[in-house]
Amino acid sequence: MLGAESRTRGLHPGDRALSGFTAAIFGCDGLRLSSEEKAFYRDANPFGFILFARNIDTADQVRALTDELRACVGHDAPILIDQEGGRVQRLRAPLATEWTPALDFVQAAGPNAARAMYLRSAITAHELISLGIDSNCAPLVDVASAETHPFLRNRCYGEDPTVVAALGRAVADGHLDAGVLPVVKHIPGHGRATVDSHHNLPHVSAPLSALQSDFAPFRALNDLSMGMTAHLAIEAIDTLPATISPPTMRYIREDIGFDGLIMTDDIGMQALSGTVVDRSIAAIAAGCDVILHCNGPLSERIDVAQAVAKMPARADERAQRVLDTRPRPGALDIPALTAELETLI
Repeated sequence: MLGAESRTRGLHPGDRALSGFTAAIFGCDGLRLSSEEKAFYRDANPFGFILFARNIDTADQVRALTDELRACVGHDAPILIDQEGGRVQRLRAPLATEWTPALDFVQAAGPNAARAMYLRSAITAHELISLGIDSNCAPLVDVASAETHPFLRNRCYGEDPTVVAALGRAVADGHLDAGVLPVVKHIPGHGRATVDSHHNLPHVSAPLSALQSDFAPFRALNDLSMGMTAHLAIEAIDTLPATISPPTMRYIREDIGFDGLIMTDDIGMQALSGTVVDRSIAAIAAGCDVILHCNGPLSERIDVAQAVAKMPARADERAQRVLDTRPRPGALDIPALTAELETLI
């Protein structure tokens, strides 16, 4: 494992003088950008981009797309993906290793789970960085329970918050050592959701004292530079979903202590009500730094960009910190890591 000093020296010192990011991370339509998308991204200068299966064909095509996205904007934009393994894995063989769901993987690794998750993450990150993708929406440190909805449960790392935090740290370190920024999710904790937030708003009625175990992994990882919100209502704090709740966002900042860049979960998910523009405005007003817009026509992206406008000073500072501390890809022996992993599972 690389030391923190060796891996966190900024790769992109020229980015430090830049500002004026639109407070958004946008998806794109297909395998290459249309001329209309290029023009929009050039004018809007979003902070970053996210890729999905619709954007993936061959290695050369993905590299061309990531180059094209960055060429549109005035900075070396982070390009994100969801590559957890299991169901949530946008890159598939032969471009990437096919992983079992995290919970199954952790259970198979037993006492070797932390090392196995580190190795899995380093291998994943190596595959991503080779394609021009430099941020992954992981670790997922929501604490599972028997009641956790199936859309989330086997994506979790376990039911013990101390174990989940340790495994989350291993996942973050594996990504960082291979040169990829981790995004910890879903703050402040999604494990008590009994409905799928893609379709409905989960409500958590437990008292704040009982929720400290849910928050614990996020406190343990509050030094990471990027995090993603949970679309669920923590009723002990507020009846609004965390993403658009000023009291919940204050709790994340002040009590959980997370001062990194906070992006929303996909703003198009139906746990949130109102138009996508309404949701975006509410999320920024609540304290999110960046809107994550994954799906939708170009016209909707244009509307979101106009609605959220440029990052205010504090959010811009966090965004600059992300860019300035992007990790240097380490000199990892991937065949050796793969062989070690095979002995552990």
